[in-house]
Amino acid sequence: MIFDATEATFETEVVERSKQLPVVVDFWAAWCGPCRQLTPVLEQAVRERDGKVALAKVDTDANPRLSAAFRIQGIPAVKAFVDGRVASEFTGAQPPAVVGRFFDALVPSEADALVEAGGEADLRRALELEPGRADAGLALARLLGERGERDDALAILSEFPGSFAAEGYAARLRLEDDAELRDAFAALDAGEQQRGLDALIAAIAATDDATRREDLRRAVVGVLDELGVEHPVARDSRRKLAGALY
Repeated sequence: MIFDATEATFETEVVERSKQLPVVVDFWAAWCGPCRQLTPVLEQAVRERDGKVALAKVDTDANPRLSAAFRIQGIPAVKAFVDGRVASEFTGAQPPAVVGRFFDALVPSEADALVEAGGEADLRRALELEPGRADAGLALARLLGERGERDDALAILSEFPGSFAAEGYAARLRLEDDAELRDAFAALDAGEQQRGLDALIAAIAATDDATRREDLRRAVVGVLDELGVEHPVARDSRRKLAGALY
């Protein structure tokens, strides 16, 4: 889908549409030589992705308020909108390979769709396609862990040593038989993150066992990673964790 967007149509045609599929906006002008070089490359990239991404072309001379709103200082300027916001951008004419990578980053891959589906077969196929997908590995390990296949889950999680969430869930699997921690994990499963994290952090402060202490720390950090940096519970719990550790 390739179309012209204006100040009157931009909100509907670009911002709202981008909540359904990515919309790449080409800010151009008739007098701009590099624009004439880039626009056909963008159009080809859209056609190759067969309806998975749209291209909106904005004439900066005819739509000065849009240019001002998006601080366009040089053209061609390309901005990709996803979920109503600018997700990525570049300025200047770029070769087809660079433009292709820009578009590929916006369009979900086969592995992305499989992870979204979330079934065991889907997740295993996603890992075949992209072995480094920690999110697929974690989701598969959770399915296995919930079925009681702990060793298989731990084997999968061991493939993602750089993932705080994967290391955290592996630590949880090693700790789940500990009767003192059952209430903490039950609270986390019920969505009571603060209560669950407080109980795990208290257990860190109470133990002298270095291995148990490290697993507890990893379990806490894994939950904090999934909550995200700005989550209020995560901010409070990071402070409490530091106090328990040091």
